[in-house]
Amino acid sequence: MLKEVNKDMLIGEILNGDIETARFFMEMGMHCLGCPASRGESLAEACMVHGVDSDEMVEKINAFLASK
Repeated sequence: MLKEVNKDMLIGEILNGDIETARFFMEMGMHCLGCPASRGESLAEACMVHGVDSDEMVEKINAFLASK
């Protein structure tokens, strides 16, 4: 089980570690999570493309993971 993420982790790594994190990517407009290309992007790259602050996204996901 995934305990913590960082912005250099690949989207695929994060989703494989905890599929429930998909909601955070969907909320930022990343609706192509099943696409192999999107799963190969880092969290930082995905955030940049979608206009989201990667540090805030890391904080949100890590808070969610810590609450489990």
